[in-house]
Amino acid sequence: MGLGDRDYYRPSGFGGFSVFPPVIKKLLIINGIVFLFQLIMSNIVIDGMLGTNFLDKWFALNPLGPGANFQIWQLVTYQFMHANFGHIFMNMFVLWMFGMEIENYWGSSKFLFFYLTAGIVGAILNLIFTPAMTIGASGSVYGVMVAFAMFFPDRYIFLYFLIPIKAKYLIAGFVIIEFMSVGSMSLIAHTVHIGGALTGVIFVLLDKKYNFNVDGWIRKIKRTRFFEQGDESSSKGSFRKPFRSESGRVKDAKFYDIDGEDKGHDTVSQEEIDRILDKISQSGYQNLSDEEKRILFEASKKN
Repeated sequence: MGLGDRDYYRPSGFGGFSVFPPVIKKLLIINGIVFLFQLIMSNIVIDGMLGTNFLDKWFALNPLGPGANFQIWQLVTYQFMHANFGHIFMNMFVLWMFGMEIENYWGSSKFLFFYLTAGIVGAILNLIFTPAMTIGASGSVYGVMVAFAMFFPDRYIFLYFLIPIKAKYLIAGFVIIEFMSVGSMSLIAHTVHIGGALTGVIFVLLDKKYNFNVDGWIRKIKRTRFFEQGDESSSKGSFRKPFRSESGRVKDAKFYDIDGEDKGHDTVSQEEIDRILDKISQSGYQNLSDEEKRILFEASKKN
């Protein structure tokens, strides 16, 4: 399959279109590393068990019920395991082909949330309707394909790089085949594919209506965690606050009673607090400037 040039859309507002946006790039790398690790483990024996069987037992999607070894983390880990080179190559190629524009359109945080959610929903349906051990990113990839078809329905895709077909027809055809194949005696996890595809439809429709702000959710979690830490410190009777000279320049940090007066500080916007929290996430608290630390402590005191 290949993308055609007709009805082509280049999203804006993300610092330019990227052929390998950050989440797609990291997913390709992680899946590749895991696959190499699977190959290495195929030649290793652990407690009398072949390494690949050990990985399957603990990280593939195991069925529910007695004698099985289902673990909650398998809802995610199974998405990064593949059976052979053809399996991982096709999944990663389709992920890149359809996913790069969705990530550029949505942004990285929302795309990653959607990708993992599609795989999780596919896994849950598989546990309910097809109790068999499963590995692969196909559920997530089907979600991405459906999202692409909903955003760019008239985009031409060249099947086998020769036959032009609009995305809405080609991808709808794939999904219909998956529904028709449920219950067939094959090794393909059709239920996982259907779960991912349904997630794509529902997520895109809800997002168009409610505009999921995943970045906002992440910032809110960061603020909550930081303020909880601040509350824990305040319960001990003090906050670590920077000492300001007459010029207003931060010189050092000293302890002040929590009920002490706070004068001369300008009101800081929520956007500035969010920016500092993002900086902590990227480079750590230790890399904040004294002024940024002061702003956060003042914010935690007012929370």
